[in-house]
Amino acid sequence: MSHPALLVSAAHKSSGKTTVTLGLAAALSERGHTVQPFKKGPDYIDPMWLTLAAGRSCVNLDPQLMAAGEIEAAFSQRMQGAGIGLVEGNKGLYDGLALDGSNSNAALATQLGLPVLLVLDARGMTRGIAPLILGYQAFDRSIRIGGVILNRVGGSRHEAKLRAVIEHYTDVPVLGAVPQDARLELVERHLGLMPDRELGDAPQRVRAMGELIAERVDLDRVLALAASRTHDDAAAACPALRPLRERAPLRIGIARDKAFGFYYPDDLDALVAEGAELVPIDTLADRHLPALDGLFIGGGFPELFMAELEANVSLRTELHRAIAAGLPVYAECGGLMYLARTLNWNGRSAQMVGAIPGDVVMHARPVGRGYVRIEETAEFPWQDEASEPMLRQGHEFHHSSLENLDPSVQFAYRVQRGHGIDGTHDGVMVHNVLASYAHLRHTGGNDWPRRFMAFVRRMRDSNRAALSPHRVAGGTAWSAR
Repeated sequence: MSHPALLVSAAHKSSGKTTVTLGLAAALSERGHTVQPFKKGPDYIDPMWLTLAAGRSCVNLDPQLMAAGEIEAAFSQRMQGAGIGLVEGNKGLYDGLALDGSNSNAALATQLGLPVLLVLDARGMTRGIAPLILGYQAFDRSIRIGGVILNRVGGSRHEAKLRAVIEHYTDVPVLGAVPQDARLELVERHLGLMPDRELGDAPQRVRAMGELIAERVDLDRVLALAASRTHDDAAAACPALRPLRERAPLRIGIARDKAFGFYYPDDLDALVAEGAELVPIDTLADRHLPALDGLFIGGGFPELFMAELEANVSLRTELHRAIAAGLPVYAECGGLMYLARTLNWNGRSAQMVGAIPGDVVMHARPVGRGYVRIEETAEFPWQDEASEPMLRQGHEFHHSSLENLDPSVQFAYRVQRGHGIDGTHDGVMVHNVLASYAHLRHTGGNDWPRRFMAFVRRMRDSNRAALSPHRVAGGTAWSAR
């Protein structure tokens, strides 16, 4: 079966493909179509907005961290029940790490048989847009550029000239022309777009984007382009998600608020499949830590909410006590920052949880950025029985460093590629905490949700007698009070 879908890409980054894709998702959803969004590569923030626009969880397709079969299975599984799939690329159509383009947006389009909708930033261009399109067609004849959307056109005369040039010199149809408009502007900062949960009017912004795109883009032709896809999604028979295991659930806290929100939906699904009952925690508003078996604190922007995090003394105190008592915790990037002693930025210093004996310092430029390759040390806490330390892949993007770290602290990883904590190590281990700058995915053989859940069970079972049990529905969790 072939599901209607297309890849939205561009000639280069900052062409406006994210806002155009958001507008397409919102406009098509408003017309009654079930839109399934995807994002190519590692990204948390764009998928948040795409999820809001489409009303379905956006899933990342990452050739660097996923095997080809995993990508096909994830795509097919998520497309079940959807009317159209929108895959937003990253950077330019032919951009990628590999010289041969094997992990580029174009390679993903080829693998999934996706026609390409090219978003072109038309500012300052007229006749020159023709050789750009022709060059992109000629560079790889296996890529089918099925249409272009002209973005940031200067007015009706500019649009008319661009359409005439493209029609005269190329065979690529223009499916829309979008002017520079404040409704398509989203706030950016050091890690990209501002997350939707930080803006009280995010739904209204997305709705306005959809209205503008509906006015300026021929949605029927976009749907026809997606429907022209003929790729056989045979991998649908191999669902990406595992069945829920029949065992007592474990209460796993997950920090989800304005400060923390960087999670991959399929990772959370994998935790649930391993028996997790996900318990949301608002680190800014919740005054007490609920009874938990384990805790997952993902990335985010704790530096922007350092005053509020510091002010929530009761939650920080209870979390510190629970960690000292043995609560298993997995923290990535922003989560590491929250668990440190202090967070320092722009001349200000704020007290954090204090479980990690070190201080976080924010910097103007990235400290670690890109894909990472890390090797588990012998001290890695989630080690499977009788298994050897493994080499893992992930990604990092942090502007902070962990300084004044107690020299007795052990590390879970040796860094082979990337920066991590100090260029050599990553994965601080304190009590039953593993906190790293590396972001992991449960792909490419890295089944971290299963290993973390197995570790939580072992710790729960081995510490029931030593820790103060607090009975909750579904099992025994630890009380921090």
